[in-house]
Amino acid sequence: MKITSIFDKTELANGVKMPWLGYGTYKAQGNGLKEGLKFALNIGYRLIDTAEMYQNEEEIGKAIEESNVPREELFITSKVWNTNQGFDNTLKSFDSSLKKLQTDYLDLYLIHWPVSGKYLETWKALEKIYKEGRVKAIGVSNFLIHHLQDVINNCEIIPMVNQVEFHPYLLQGELLEFCKENKIQLEAWSPLMRGRVNSIREIQDIAKKYNKTPVQIVLRWDLQHEVVTIPKSVHEERIKENSDIFDFELSKEEMRIIDGLDRNERFGAHPDDF
Repeated sequence: MKITSIFDKTELANGVKMPWLGYGTYKAQGNGLKEGLKFALNIGYRLIDTAEMYQNEEEIGKAIEESNVPREELFITSKVWNTNQGFDNTLKSFDSSLKKLQTDYLDLYLIHWPVSGKYLETWKALEKIYKEGRVKAIGVSNFLIHHLQDVINNCEIIPMVNQVEFHPYLLQGELLEFCKENKIQLEAWSPLMRGRVNSIREIQDIAKKYNKTPVQIVLRWDLQHEVVTIPKSVHEERIKENSDIFDFELSKEEMRIIDGLDRNERFGAHPDDF
């Protein structure tokens, strides 16, 4: 698949189109977030990723209002937090997110983590709001194969997206393959390993060849694995750099080299032990 523009999109299992590159907002708040997001929207970003837990939905809603980008052009994702899982609480969390984001629908709503004993009930709440047409797509975050299989076996709708930690040290090849087989779009959080990709020699070497940064190489690697990616920055220079990844393509050998860095190493929590 050729991905050649910030406006290119993947098609989810239900036909909804989702941008390949998005704007992550974890730990981003205040005026820096507002101005950073407005700049991102101005240069073409359309996917915005937030969550109830990030406590920044209100600022994102204000930034969107001030940006003058039509709502129908945007793809807004939020997530229900662990302490608010369960059927009724999830419905309340969804309503709260809509209000804070100043919108009457979301493009994607996710279960943030697979809380044992609760995520199936939570998923049924997501199915309800999806059937009501209040969200265009529903999915999960941080689900492993056994969590996904549990949802598939016990619920009506298969998750359309699974957002997980994904980077050169954590390829999660079996999970990626399982998601492709079941038409679940994988999405990467922490794609840049909290900045650590800049110090990996193999990635530095590839970056020199293309006159790019290691960050740009890794983001391109994500896209060539057909993984949606949402790098975070509030700095205009970095936001622009993160989007400047559509004028080159990594070779099969370069993809293999980066794949070979996999150590099954996490920088965030393990989904079975968080």
